[in-house]
Amino acid sequence: MGKTTRRARSFSVSLPATSANLGPGFDAAALAFDLHLKVNARPAEDFSIVAKGRDQHICSSLENNLILSTYREVLQSEKKPVLPLALRIENEAPIGKGCGSSASARLGGIALADHFGKLRWSDSKIVGEASRREHHPDNAAACWMGGVAIAKMSGDSEAQVGRIVPKGKWPLLFAVPEQPLSTEEARKVLPAQYSRADAVTNIQNSMLLVAAFVQGRPDLLASALEDRIHQPYRAVLCPLLPALQKLAGTQGILGAVLSGAGPSVLVFLDPKAKVNKVKTHVAAHLRASGLTAELISTRIDPKGRVVKK
Repeated sequence: MGKTTRRARSFSVSLPATSANLGPGFDAAALAFDLHLKVNARPAEDFSIVAKGRDQHICSSLENNLILSTYREVLQSEKKPVLPLALRIENEAPIGKGCGSSASARLGGIALADHFGKLRWSDSKIVGEASRREHHPDNAAACWMGGVAIAKMSGDSEAQVGRIVPKGKWPLLFAVPEQPLSTEEARKVLPAQYSRADAVTNIQNSMLLVAAFVQGRPDLLASALEDRIHQPYRAVLCPLLPALQKLAGTQGILGAVLSGAGPSVLVFLDPKAKVNKVKTHVAAHLRASGLTAELISTRIDPKGRVVKK
């Protein structure tokens, strides 16, 4: 083991946070944004983790660690030896608040398994494996590929992904409440059936949303972000959403959507907006509404994962 440890090189992967659904693109669309989960791994005698950044207590735990459990499970399913690793983790994205943290952790574990197990998996296989574990492909596709991703599962283990690098500048404001919300709880409030009118409206808006990104048309977002499939039902669990939706059309705010299943909210800004002024405006509005949130300025990440061997 000692000789193997000395010979093997370290491996690093950086994975962006993601925001899924984007209003009408329920379980189909997501974007990557500029907060990252960075994982460095090297072979060791035993598993260990040193973590810093957000939610350090979660990231540093060896028990039920999603990165390591995914790493072990993938190698075991491929009948490969599980090499103990020493991990250094730097996390910039909130966990459990609609930032795709589980998708990035799972992709981190899959990337480690692919490298140290010499699996030579394709991008579609990697995204598909993460999507199978997530039960939907949007976050995994955007995290791995970057930009805006439109994704669907292709069979049980691969994903079909269309990637868009949006034309122009797309400044974002991310509003993060203190309390997390589980995806399972947010799924429970959704109805089993929808009307034809609601389904048609969502199809129209999701197509318009894609056109806005491809053509660099932020002006299309005001109507394209309307959703009738999940946001009206989740608003009761995510009070930031209706509060921030009221600000559309003011101070350079184009619109607001739930990030994933919530509770965080993604706010799209006009490229010409003065971000600090917008943050002050949003913070004042939330205080007046009896709400608080951390406001993070960010942007769409066009790169997706960055791997260093």
